[in-house]
Amino acid sequence: MFHVKRQGIPMLKYDIIVVGAGHAGCEASAAAANMGSKVLLITMNMMNMAQMSCNPSMGGIAKGQIVREIDALGGYSGIVTDKTMLQFRMLNRSKGPAMWSPRAQNDRVLFSVEWRELLEKTKNVHFWQDSVTDIIVKKGGVVGVRTTLGMDFKCKALILANGTFLNGMIHIGEKHFSGGRMGDGASFNLTQKLQNLGFSSNRMKTGTPARVDGRSLDFRKMIEQPGDAIPGKFSYTETPVLTKQRSCWLAYTSTQVHDILRTGFDKSPMFSGRIQGRGPRYCPSIEDKIDRFSTKERHQLFIEPEGWNTVEYYINGFSSSLPEDVQFKALRMVKGFEKAKFFRPGYAIEYDYFPPDQLNFSLETKLIENLYFAGQINGTTGYEEAAAQGLIAGINAHLKIRKEKEFILKRSDAYIGVLIDDLITKGTEEPYRMFTSRAEYRILLRQDNADQRLTPLSHDIGLASKERLDIVAEKYRKVTVFIEFLNKLKIQPAQINGMLSEKMTNTIVQRQKAASILLRPQVFLKDMILSIEEIRNYALEKDLIHDDIIEEVELIIKYESYIGKEQELVTKLSNLENLTLADNFDYSKLVSLSFEAREKLNKVKPRTIGQASRISGVSPADISVLIVYLGR
Repeated sequence: MFHVKRQGIPMLKYDIIVVGAGHAGCEASAAAANMGSKVLLITMNMMNMAQMSCNPSMGGIAKGQIVREIDALGGYSGIVTDKTMLQFRMLNRSKGPAMWSPRAQNDRVLFSVEWRELLEKTKNVHFWQDSVTDIIVKKGGVVGVRTTLGMDFKCKALILANGTFLNGMIHIGEKHFSGGRMGDGASFNLTQKLQNLGFSSNRMKTGTPARVDGRSLDFRKMIEQPGDAIPGKFSYTETPVLTKQRSCWLAYTSTQVHDILRTGFDKSPMFSGRIQGRGPRYCPSIEDKIDRFSTKERHQLFIEPEGWNTVEYYINGFSSSLPEDVQFKALRMVKGFEKAKFFRPGYAIEYDYFPPDQLNFSLETKLIENLYFAGQINGTTGYEEAAAQGLIAGINAHLKIRKEKEFILKRSDAYIGVLIDDLITKGTEEPYRMFTSRAEYRILLRQDNADQRLTPLSHDIGLASKERLDIVAEKYRKVTVFIEFLNKLKIQPAQINGMLSEKMTNTIVQRQKAASILLRPQVFLKDMILSIEEIRNYALEKDLIHDDIIEEVELIIKYESYIGKEQELVTKLSNLENLTLADNFDYSKLVSLSFEAREKLNKVKPRTIGQASRISGVSPADISVLIVYLGR
């Protein structure tokens, strides 16, 4: 370790520098530091770490699975979410367990404060408030950064997690000004520096709705959306259980609201062409929804509290970049908003991103060694997607500088694996958002079993502690014991028929295994524990009466055949993932491949036949050619 004197301040050399303290940067810093690296986190504003720039919530469809996976790997997002929750809901309970997704409403201010406190308690994390303007590269590898204050910081690896700040431009009607988000400045120069190094960049757009004063709303005209009666949580650690909750509310737009909004379309930066970047397909602005779905008479609005001790509400579903007077006039036509007072209007933000096909699966760039990109700089949208990338980048940066094997999650391992494989293999031209439909193995990648899937992998690389691994092992030992017992225990008709009648399902006429009765959709393990003394006594004796154990046992028994079939598919297709391709192979030499396949394969440079098969434009016939070539 050496010191450099610059402007009278002694500068340390760090193992890893992380630029940006959003969700990606915070997870990257925590992961690398907890594995033993000395980390410097550089941010433009230390008061806004892990800021919830858009909606004050974590989780949701597929996103909840990602937060659970981050926690299982040893990240902090799940812990912070649990400590700052206002409300918890398990979405999609009416569907199969592969679709169940936890979602939390959070206190926006507390979320950021809690993240900062956790990072400050993390021994190896250091901080510097500044803006990075240049990357120092020598012999094809990154060696440091330069900041606005003229400071040079040296490092062995660098993680860029700049979010929406790279040349960020905020749009409200015909007004536009630079900014990474409302109230924060943009980051300049860095895009040009990366382009000079050979990286290609493009523009993307996202947006956020107006915030309103809850004291001015008439909630009697809205539909209450309470949390779950028995709230769950995200972290597998001993985080606090939610004992009180705040409700969200549901309202609707109308044709009158849409007509008012249309009066501002001629001043909309989206329709006038002032915004060049592509916006999120699955989270469009209200004006985009009206334009694309012109026959729809109304759209849902979710009215979400911003915290325990604030009157501020977030109007989910009313993202807009229309002139503020049009936004205000239209929103006041929504039932319950007739006297609404506004804290600030919605706005759109346009920013630079770098297409992720310029990265390896470790999130290290292909052009510059030891330089990693994580989060919205890669074209994703959402706190959860960003946090997952930050975690993986932090892990791999630590492993790389220690010359250890990179940490790569497969599509069958985690939603995080699906996310990164999609980005690297397919790229993205619009903000990428995770959905359960993107995961072909979603029965295996449930929100309930992330600890079983990922904590052992994390422990192997030195992130998850032995204590956490032991907790997972003990949990699944109990799950296995309970399943074995239910598969052996035979139930007499007299023991169960009363409960079966109450559940309006057929009674039994002879003894049946408890596990086979549990296969019925009307029957739940908690019912059987309450109804059958033998099961109850066994569960009490073996300390099995825990919600997570009961849920896991029930899911495994009810969906055993589906889980088995999906596991067989993983095993079958893993053969393709084991057929590796050389990084430096010139596919233009294989004239039997289609022209498009040669072009795409040379661009992506897939690692395996499996990855090659997922590249758009590479046909099954092209894959056959590659397999034949490998056979030779």
